[in-house]
Amino acid sequence: MFTGLIQHVGQVRAARAIGEGKRLTIDVGPLAETLAVGDSLAVDGACLTACAIAGSRADFDVSGETLSRTTLATAGAGNRVNLERPLRLNDELGGHLVQGHVDGVASTGRVDRGRDQWRVEFAADRALTDEMVPKGSVAVAGVSLTLTHVGEGAFSVSLIPTTVAKTTLADLAVGSAVNIETDVLGKYVRRYLSRLADNPAGGLTLEKLRDAGFA
Repeated sequence: MFTGLIQHVGQVRAARAIGEGKRLTIDVGPLAETLAVGDSLAVDGACLTACAIAGSRADFDVSGETLSRTTLATAGAGNRVNLERPLRLNDELGGHLVQGHVDGVASTGRVDRGRDQWRVEFAADRALTDEMVPKGSVAVAGVSLTLTHVGEGAFSVSLIPTTVAKTTLADLAVGSAVNIETDVLGKYVRRYLSRLADNPAGGLTLEKLRDAGFA
């Protein structure tokens, strides 16, 4: 489990295919001091396991399933990536609960670079935006952000100068692809309500919502 607060921006040093997957060598900088083989690290929002460490560089095996769902499929030498170590039980939760399980990829539609903040708009599958709410949380390339607008197949966020300076979101341009993880609480609520609505015994009713504590 992660918080979406990026601890270091690393750089991919090498990428090579291994069967249906891929092995990434990433310079993780100071995070290498506490990283051991078998430990987890969120790389642009995707939870990966370190399989080898040498100095400040760590190797990560990426499965074919992960490649099919994330931007790591196109990650290569020179790419910058957001990195975060897992949350410990006694850590402060400064962002929001992020699992490191990417739900899909969004495309950057517009970037307005203001002096005090950036406004960024994304296009995404309706399945992703249906799990978002304005003022709710979303992880974009592993960064915990607040949604400022949500539409059908589109959403937007605002970036403060600190976020721009300390993450790869400074590199965003029209067409940039980013990993998206929606709020885990919203996913469970949506699934529960969908099951109620699909129940042949009456579907979704106000009485059922009251019984479940939603009304």
